[in-house]
Order: sequence, then C-alpha cells, then structure tokens
Amino acid sequence: MTRLLAAVLFVPALALAAPLAFVPNEGSGTVSVIDTQTDRVVGELRGADKPRGIAVGGGRLYVSDQPRNALVVIDLAQREPLRTIELGESPEGVSLSPDGKLVAAASELANAVILADAASGRVLAAVKTAGENPEHAVFSRDGRWLYVSAEDASQVDVVDVAARRQVASVPVGKRPRGIAFTPDGKRAYVACELADTVYAIELPSHQVLAAIPAGRFSNGVAVHPDGSRVYVSNGRDATVSVIDTAANRVVATVPVGKRPWNMAITGDGAKLYVANGRSNSVSVIDTRSNRAIGEIAVGERPWGVVVAPEPP
Repeated sequence: MTRLLAAVLFVPALALAAPLAFVPNEGSGTVSVIDTQTDRVVGELRGADKPRGIAVGGGRLYVSDQPRNALVVIDLAQREPLRTIELGESPEGVSLSPDGKLVAAASELANAVILADAASGRVLAAVKTAGENPEHAVFSRDGRWLYVSAEDASQVDVVDVAARRQVASVPVGKRPRGIAFTPDGKRAYVACELADTVYAIELPSHQVLAAIPAGRFSNGVAVHPDGSRVYVSNGRDATVSVIDTAANRVVATVPVGKRPWNMAITGDGAKLYVANGRSNSVSVIDTRSNRAIGEIAVGERPWGVVVAPEPP
C-alpha cells in the first residue's frame, strides 16, 4: 500500500480537475487520470499490478487488481488508499449500487459475484452464477438486480441483490460482455462479442425486446443520460456504434482507436470516452456530432473508463 500512497500524493494537480475520468491500464499497472474539461492526463495512480474493473462514487475509487485477487479502494479527497478487499480469483468488472452502499465485483475463476459493503469493505456474499467466467456485474437503476455477463456463456445471469442469489437467466448471443441500463431503469443493453449483436432486455420481466446488429466483436456499452442513445464499442472494427433507443437500430458509426473496449460518458452526456486497448489511448467522441474529437495517450492496454459523477 505504500507504493500506492506515494503515487497518489505525487499528483496534487488532481484537485484542480473536475470532473475526472479514470482509466485502468492493465499492461502498465497504472490508472491514468483525465481532466474532462481539457481532455488531458493530469495524473497517474499506481498500486494495482493489473487493474481492470473500475468504479467511482462517494469520493472513492474502486479498482480490481487481478493478480492479487483484490479490490483496491482509494479515497480521492485525501489521495490515500483506504483498504483492499479480498475477492475471488481473477476479478474483472466492478460496479457500485445506485445508493453507493454496495460494491460488486465479477470474479472469473471463482464463477461468482462478490458483494461487499462499500463503507467498511466487509464482504457480504459470494453469489455463484450459472454462466462461466463472469466479466461484468452491473446494478440495475433501482439497485434490485445485478446483471452478470460471462465470457463462456450465451446468457445474462440475473442476481436478486437482497436475496443474494441468482434468480433468472436471459438467453442472448455468444460471449456477452458490456452491460448498461437506461436512465428510467426499464431496459438493459448487452453487447455479445461473438454474435456481433446488442440485446435490449426489458425489466422487470427479464425478456429480450430486440436483437440489434452491431459491429464486429461488440463489447463495451454506455447509455446517454437522456436515454435516447446507446453506444457500443466494436473491437475488431475499431468503431463505436450509436443506437437509437426509440427504434433500436444503429444510426451512426464512429471510427476510434484499435481494439476499443469499455467506455464511459460524462454526466451531461456531451462526451463519450472510449478505451482503445491496442492503441494505448482513449478516444473522445462528441455525442452531438457523433464524431471523434480527440485521442488521449494513456498507459498500456487500457481496459475501460469511469467518469466521476462530481468533483472528489
């Protein structure tokens, strides 16, 4: 933990940047910090050997460290690490509940979702899932459900958060990856990499409403804050598809860097940040014009992006 503390204190300029985007670079073992006003890297955090999943909320950053099977929790106001939370083997995607009280992490080799108390770090449950190698575990907007995607599956597993158990599976295409919910909580959009398709799922029935053809190796998903658009990264095409949620069809395609992966959108919906795993960069998309307006160099093999909801 000493190494992480020294790195955080080394970048006092972070206090001036708001809002911030955080990019875990699994190849270089760093988290790049981007000022979304200037689209410049203003700092770099160290401490995870292979950071992947990342979430932010309540002034804290949660980063999964795959080799150590742990979740690193950083206090962004103090620029200090609070703790590490022991997880199952090979953790990946991380998410916070809407009320900020729970943190969920998908554990690939444990074939489970780990639920922990965000305030104390105490592990509350390890929920086994039917789909093998879970990658993302994302809370629904009301916090009632966790939708879980798995690399070796053709389904999305549904976990009842209160009951701490899986209660349903939704059949989709091969290798489901990214998941995002619309602001009203009535739909989830799930990208299936080997099907080149995005599935729209209705809540609370957990039924597929539409299967939307996307680009090749569709994986990351983000939703505009007004619910009108869904953005899907296409790894093999090096593009992002823009889906109109009223028609459930692709209305634009935006070229980005090589092997685009997970993404995040600013709170005002103006900018989409796309992690390009093989370009070692983050593309910035203007959502009004649906075009890339910049590319930011980060660390090696960026896995995703998260944008702080408010200045830490």
